[in-house]
Amino acid sequence: MGKIRGITIKLISKQITGHDPFGAPILSDVPIMVDNVLITPTTSEEIINRQELYGKKAVYTLAIPKRDTNKWEDVEVEFFGERWRTFGIPEEGIEHLIPLDWNKKVTVERYE
Repeated sequence: MGKIRGITIKLISKQITGHDPFGAPILSDVPIMVDNVLITPTTSEEIINRQELYGKKAVYTLAIPKRDTNKWEDVEVEFFGERWRTFGIPEEGIEHLIPLDWNKKVTVERYE
């Protein structure tokens, strides 16, 4: 049996690239490739809980690798040829108490 390995996804980060004539920041999309992310369909129980809590329908849950320092709250991600948006607060476990390579999970909804 082989080692479990995730896929590479694209995290779309918003960064300030300038200011308009009124001084408001101009934001641009900056893609960040994140390697070894596990993707699993969200369970029906989690779909109901997330919908009651956030009013959004969870489709997938992403397992984020340990030592990842990217911001995962309310950002866009791309995988499976589609664009998704994370929602809710990422759940994170204590790194040294979790035996595998992932210690954080975040839920995504379909984004068009």
